[in-house]
Amino acid sequence: MELYFPLILDGATGTELVKRGYDGSMAAESWVIRHPEAIQEIHRGYIEAGSDIVYAPTFGANRVKLEENGIFNQVPSYNKKLVQIAKEGAQGRALVAGDLSPTGKFLEPLGDVTFPELVEIYREQAQALEEAGVDLFVIETIMTVPEARAALLAVREVSDKPVLVSFTCENSGRTLTGTDVRAALVILQSMGANLFGLNCSAGPKEMLVQIRRLREVAEVPLAVKPNAGLPQVVDGRTVYDCPAEEFVKYIPDFIAAGAAVFGGCCGTDASHIAAIRAALKDFRFKRPAVSPKYRGMLLCATEKEVVPLKPGIRADRVLACGPELEEQIEEENDRETPVIAIRIDAPEDLDEFGACQYAIRKPLCLVCEDAELLDQALALYQGRALYAGELPEDVLIPLARKYGVII
Repeated sequence: MELYFPLILDGATGTELVKRGYDGSMAAESWVIRHPEAIQEIHRGYIEAGSDIVYAPTFGANRVKLEENGIFNQVPSYNKKLVQIAKEGAQGRALVAGDLSPTGKFLEPLGDVTFPELVEIYREQAQALEEAGVDLFVIETIMTVPEARAALLAVREVSDKPVLVSFTCENSGRTLTGTDVRAALVILQSMGANLFGLNCSAGPKEMLVQIRRLREVAEVPLAVKPNAGLPQVVDGRTVYDCPAEEFVKYIPDFIAAGAAVFGGCCGTDASHIAAIRAALKDFRFKRPAVSPKYRGMLLCATEKEVVPLKPGIRADRVLACGPELEEQIEEENDRETPVIAIRIDAPEDLDEFGACQYAIRKPLCLVCEDAELLDQALALYQGRALYAGELPEDVLIPLARKYGVII
């Protein structure tokens, strides 16, 4: 499906459900299934105001979040019911996006889940959303690169429909786990995300600062879905301080910073979407392009940072996997060498590499002559790597499309 710009997303779901009686005593997904008219009323308001896309209320309908609410073995049925409710409400007047959210899980050794397990959690939900007939996918409110990568890989296993990946970050431009959102953009666009953006956590004024930073490395259209300002508690109720007329004052600046997709997150309503539609009447799409200071550079990334590299620069030694790999990586981080090269020769190397990859702070080059091992190593590495070796082009090109590896 080809996307045309500008695209207008919907506004808030959670704060609008609260207005219609949702009190948080059960999973929002369960409440929506019991009260389908609530989300349909919300969606109708957004569509009438100008939304091109509404989000199916599947935000927390992955296995981990459902089980936290005592709901077991119902991922397919929940997602299909929720998409059906959204599609019936939209009645073909807007696209319906399948919405995937954070699981809250962290990778071993810092957490209790492996990367393949994380991919499988998202694949189960993505498969259900694809079977339910969503028009596109949104991976939103993400705070860690592993979850974003796992969700995108999972979607790509079951669908070739467009995917928007949207992170949430602090005013510093970093997520709660320390990732610069520019690094996340470099990684996810190299893996085939069609759109990249920010949502939640900040109002439009604060988000604009980060969109300007993202523009420097963006090769895909950028999406903005800010909150309606900062929340305040008034008479025991949470209210937001940015009305529609204030919210859209920043639209021209967002456009100048490369945004082509617009919507609202917490605290926004149909009035904000109508104001966005009016503010975009003279919009002209400008294809994103990397900033001149990065042109000609290889945009590598660790999980936390963008690490541009001049073409042709190579590591002066190659590390072998083993018990001392993490110590060797730290030595390489401290040396003058611009690249850390690691050789993957055997299945047992993957365990050592996976346990240590988070320590890499420079561009990584993987050296490997086995296609299956290289595939698994690229899955485990939570950045954007380079490859050196003799594998043929027909093996490497699919891996470049899947993981963004630079050949």
